[in-house]
Amino acid sequence: MFLSRVHSTSAALLVALLAVHAPITAYARGPATLDEVRSIAKEAYIYGFPLVDNYRVQHSYFIDKGGKEFKADWNTLVNNARVYTPEDKAIQTPNSDTPYSYVGADLRAEPLVLTVPEVEKGRYYSLQFIDEYTFNFAYVGSRATGNEAGSFLLTGPGWKGEKPAGIKEVIPCETQFAFILYRTQLFNPGDIENVKKIQAGYKVQTLSQFLGQPAPAAAPVVDFIKPLTPDQQKTSVEFFNVLDFILRFCPEHPSEQMLRSEFARIGLGGDDPFDAASLKPEVQKAFAEGMADAWAAFKEHKEKEVDTGKSSSADAFGTRAFLNGNYMSRMSGAVLGIYGNSKDEAYYPVYFVDAEKNKPDGSHAYTIRFAPGQLPPVNAFWSLTLYELPASLLHANALNRYLINSPMLPDLKKDADGGITLYIQNASPGAEKEANWLPAPKGPFFMAMRLYWPKPEALKGEWKAPALEKKD
Repeated sequence: MFLSRVHSTSAALLVALLAVHAPITAYARGPATLDEVRSIAKEAYIYGFPLVDNYRVQHSYFIDKGGKEFKADWNTLVNNARVYTPEDKAIQTPNSDTPYSYVGADLRAEPLVLTVPEVEKGRYYSLQFIDEYTFNFAYVGSRATGNEAGSFLLTGPGWKGEKPAGIKEVIPCETQFAFILYRTQLFNPGDIENVKKIQAGYKVQTLSQFLGQPAPAAAPVVDFIKPLTPDQQKTSVEFFNVLDFILRFCPEHPSEQMLRSEFARIGLGGDDPFDAASLKPEVQKAFAEGMADAWAAFKEHKEKEVDTGKSSSADAFGTRAFLNGNYMSRMSGAVLGIYGNSKDEAYYPVYFVDAEKNKPDGSHAYTIRFAPGQLPPVNAFWSLTLYELPASLLHANALNRYLINSPMLPDLKKDADGGITLYIQNASPGAEKEANWLPAPKGPFFMAMRLYWPKPEALKGEWKAPALEKKD
């Protein structure tokens, strides 16, 4: 289903390709023709974009100590006692509802123990466990494990130990590095001290520290490759240098044996580092064309599946079993909002187009109206957040208002029938409507609704997000 295979038995082509780039010729199926290089590069790009973009974020958070986005060393918890603002630029489409905490997990030497405190009933929190593929492989928190205190053991590939005393659950990760993203609900600005107290109860230890035992030998020092910028990731064939590097920390999954063998035919995942600069010009061109083909396929997927509602964010985030080989959906999730939650944790109706199927633009004014009794059905809370394009980041505005969410309901003005109308536009809708105003940029934007811990009627499609209506 995934890889298209174009076979060639031309002896002349085989001989010609033998001189192009040695790693391409070293595998059982024989050397790849230039057409095959292009085709496999396309599929490797679709497969690999989430890995490369995830690495870019992790590098800025846990490796680049001189960078402005650096958070902490590996295996070290860091708390953000604030919500995201337009100044936070590493992650596309961040939420601005829940202060984040982070752990970049290096699981090569030994497992980690993550301890959470008791969190009061009615306050949502979650720990999202993300591997290097960007699969959400586990959750701890209000929905998944409750608000009670507990300790959880995060293990890397191949760990064979027994569950220690005092551990609620063992959480296996199939990659050697992982990202744990904590969200702690903030009810309002005055609630931040309560969030800080909860964050102070989050704790991360190595297993040896938790058990009071000597630490095992440290894992080898990694010479981390330089990441690409978001723009470079779209066009530079050095993308494959980074992908090849990341695959070294991702043991081959049985379901991807054939896939990885195809990637090996163009030099990815071998013993020697991939070096795009050493490729002959015609091979570099084939890789670049494969990348362009991948973006063309993504564009078609977005326009025909995402924008039309045939495919949603609910299809783009989850476990390996849930995604089940749908690498285009995984790429779509990473491009449009990396680190989205699995649908049981959060459901994301997204406004890429308005009710007339046109892309939103701040040169127009829009409304979203919740009819009486039709607010998003959630066990925790909901929000509507606006992102300016093309950066997919929060929009700076004079109100410093980047979203409207359910904790703001007491301050929102109701319609005569008890419904609620939200105003999405660049200029103020007037003093009497300003409480319901979500400021938009002058140019293109989109919005994401978030339903945290959604109720069944949202997941089953019995509740529908209201349309974005253009008013001028």
